[in-house]
Amino acid sequence: MNQALSMTTGWRGLTASALAVVVLVSAGCSTTRVSAPAPVEDRGFSRPDTAAARPGAENAGKPGYYTVKAGDTVYRIALDNGQNWRDIAAWNNLANPGAIEIGQVLRVAPPVAAAPAAPVVAAAPVTSSGVVGRPLSETSSPAPAPAPAPAAAPAPAPAPAPAAAAPAGDELNFVWPASGPVVAQFDEATNKGVGIGGKVGDPVLAAADGRVVYAGAGLRGYGNLIILKHNNTYLTAYAHNQALLVREDQAVRQGQKIAEMGSSDTDRVKLHFEVRRLGKPVDPLSHLPRR
Repeated sequence: MNQALSMTTGWRGLTASALAVVVLVSAGCSTTRVSAPAPVEDRGFSRPDTAAARPGAENAGKPGYYTVKAGDTVYRIALDNGQNWRDIAAWNNLANPGAIEIGQVLRVAPPVAAAPAAPVVAAAPVTSSGVVGRPLSETSSPAPAPAPAPAAAPAPAPAPAPAAAAPAGDELNFVWPASGPVVAQFDEATNKGVGIGGKVGDPVLAAADGRVVYAGAGLRGYGNLIILKHNNTYLTAYAHNQALLVREDQAVRQGQKIAEMGSSDTDRVKLHFEVRRLGKPVDPLSHLPRR
């Protein structure tokens, strides 16, 4: 009987120990599960507006600024705003002009210098006149008030200054950039210049004195292109050339040969010629002499 009791006690002890181990293991597993991070849930919070973080977003819609759209390049933006692309790159600190993004806001007008602050004029200190006040006695009469000084005659109005001569306008006398016939008319919606026909290698001439602000093939649809800036109002563009004979930042004279006619990025040999007034395309035929 004692042996049976011992066996029973041992079994029970073994059972209690096993149970303790099970409890500890279970507790350990439970602790591990509690300390594990909960999975991230989509609780429906909206994402922040990434457009607001685009460079220059605070200037969107302001005069002198442009918001980049799909398909834009710095060269096209410069042409459409009558500016040198290098100036736009400098105004916007673009180390790589090819790395602009949709929604970015670019300055497309020259920064305006701040007006100097007006000088501060110190007020002169008020000095005492040295007059001592004295109370009036009952018998003394107040001193008569001084007679008012006669009113001064109004000063004659200054004669108006002669009007300053108006500065010379930016209007120019253009010459024809090529001698061939007009093969495509201006249409503001579909053709922003005129097409002038000719043969491969025909000379392309500068329509007026100016400076080369672009020479290359970076504007889709224009082929080998030259853009001249003549003043703060006018640009001219010469597209589809076979060869370019001038380089950027070079000064050119009216009538100078700047390119050779070709058919780059078009279906026939021709010169596509544009006149841009403040960046807006205008009909070149209204600025060229009649033939």
